[in-house]
Amino acid sequence: MSRAAEQHGPTVVLVAHGTRNPHGVEIIARIAESVAARLGHVPVGFVDVLGPSPSEVLRDTAGPAIVVPAFLASGYHVRTDVPREVAESGHQETIVARALGPDPILAEILEDRLREAGWQPGDAVVLAAAGSSDDRALAEVEEAARLLSTRLGTVVEVGYAATAAPRVTEVVAAARARTGARVFIASYLLAEGLFQNRLRESGADGVAGPIGVHPRLIDLVCRRAAEAQRLGRDRARPSRAGLLGVAARRPGRGSVTSWSMRSR
Repeated sequence: MSRAAEQHGPTVVLVAHGTRNPHGVEIIARIAESVAARLGHVPVGFVDVLGPSPSEVLRDTAGPAIVVPAFLASGYHVRTDVPREVAESGHQETIVARALGPDPILAEILEDRLREAGWQPGDAVVLAAAGSSDDRALAEVEEAARLLSTRLGTVVEVGYAATAAPRVTEVVAAARARTGARVFIASYLLAEGLFQNRLRESGADGVAGPIGVHPRLIDLVCRRAAEAQRLGRDRARPSRAGLLGVAARRPGRGSVTSWSMRSR
């Protein structure tokens, strides 16, 4: 579509992790704009590095809204930062969707990115994620690896760029020693940034790009928003709606380019 869709229903807010990498910021902007073309204006809040924060975005909101956490697992930012930001905003008409991953749609995108990087059947694959101190988030990354393994028909091991073990470099070296095959990294990251750069230094034969802007990712974001809206209507069982959150309503297209760098 050449212009953003007309706004109907709750405003959808995308909440992402900030990055100092300009290309990473551009990717988040393009994702939001692609979602906005379907759902109307989609503002963005960041839980780290960049502003505005989700609470700042939410304070500008009039009417109901749905927060979609643009995270691939339900780690600290999803379970702690987002609810805190929503509470600080004081907004009363809010629903927060579940995180984007794990999901079979993401496995489809990961396969596409691997093939773009030169992966072929017979090559070893390592799913590389940022890492988390939350065991539940790590279990979700393992599930993402299982989904990708099923799709590719090969074993997919997990390595982490930070925080958790085993580290990507160790898993890549072990996979090469065990299989004697080329080793490719499936990047379980949303956008360019520090962690994607670390993956490129892991010693793998090929490193797929991050998930980035992909038609199926836009489908997934819209699906999460729709799921949350349906659950939000179920007033008889409000606990099913999960966390609470909101979005800001601002005029114009789904542009998200006027962000400020936080000093941290």
